[in-house]
Amino acid sequence: MQQILSGIRVLELGQLIAGPFAAKTLADFGAEIIKVESPGDGDPLRKWRMLHEGTSVWWQAQSRNKQSICIDLRQPEGQDIVRRLAQEADVLIENFRPGTMEKWGMGWDALHALNPSLIMLRVSGYGQDGPRRDEPGFAAIAEATAGLRYLTGHPGQVPARAGLSLGDTIAGLHGALGVLLALYERDARGGQGQMIDVALYEAVFNLTESLLPEYHVFGAIRQPAGGALPGIAPSNAYPCIDGQYVLIAANGDSLFKRLMDLISRNDLGNDPELARNDGRAKRADAIDEAIGQWTSQRTLEEILAALQGIAVPAGRIYSAKDIAEDPHYRARGVIETIESAEGLNVEMPGIIPKLSQNPGQIRHRAPTLGEHTESVLMKHGFTVEQIQTLKDAGVLH
Repeated sequence: MQQILSGIRVLELGQLIAGPFAAKTLADFGAEIIKVESPGDGDPLRKWRMLHEGTSVWWQAQSRNKQSICIDLRQPEGQDIVRRLAQEADVLIENFRPGTMEKWGMGWDALHALNPSLIMLRVSGYGQDGPRRDEPGFAAIAEATAGLRYLTGHPGQVPARAGLSLGDTIAGLHGALGVLLALYERDARGGQGQMIDVALYEAVFNLTESLLPEYHVFGAIRQPAGGALPGIAPSNAYPCIDGQYVLIAANGDSLFKRLMDLISRNDLGNDPELARNDGRAKRADAIDEAIGQWTSQRTLEEILAALQGIAVPAGRIYSAKDIAEDPHYRARGVIETIESAEGLNVEMPGIIPKLSQNPGQIRHRAPTLGEHTESVLMKHGFTVEQIQTLKDAGVLH
């Protein structure tokens, strides 16, 4: 089946998460990804978190459908190779600190002059301009700068992070969206290539809903609220008799009424002040207390069965084990298995989102370091002798 992005060639110069996640997203739908890695250990993600025979299993998910070439970008000859590859690329992705690409003679102006059709995605902590552009920025800092970290955790406690690099992956998704928009402008409307500037903190800030409007209009600073969702009730995590917690989101008007009928709290369900969300939000603590009294006398499974019977959204808090064992994940094909270069079968998230006609595909495993250096360069016109000379000079590895 023809993939939507088949024929689109992407040159990935980034490392770790944000830029490579954008490239992974494009690769899943057919784009050819040529990943440039540095000599030695390559992308640091190869050594992040849990390793199998020296390589991160995370790497297997992040770098599927990619080719790896190993070039020393600190050397002028290495920079020349990338410029040559960029002349034939549709997209270049980089997530170095601003100014790094310019130092190497590969900034936007230089590459755009070389290839006017090139689309360049630049991901950084604070963007390519502004007073903080030169500061280093990682996901945790971006999440804090965007206001997300302030909201996490319970009142009076140290703000918690989500346990995932959300700032990076959210920025990667925004970057992939930007690339698709730029490709549409170039190919469907006859435009040129353009530069896409994605800042980690701005990508997270884009998801903060009413946070800033409420402050601007009312001077309200939203505070951390644990498992609740302030201003929307009832929606919280409630204790069960077996020591677990159940998530219940009965914040629709009819949902609330059905839930109150179930827990025998018709005094709340029939209260006209609680018929709409604005009224419930004012008395959220009392509503949560009533729901918690009911859940704390029942097991999680009993609660879920009862709520399913009246079509009120509810769920358990999943661990990785719960995900792996859930038949719905399997039925939807959301989990796929890839055999690594070392022969290890690794389960990972499949292709998301799902398209009916061009659903995307995991075409090949994550590459070993520099696995495709020679084949990619030969495809771009380098001779065997030139490649060997560059290897002898320490430019290629």
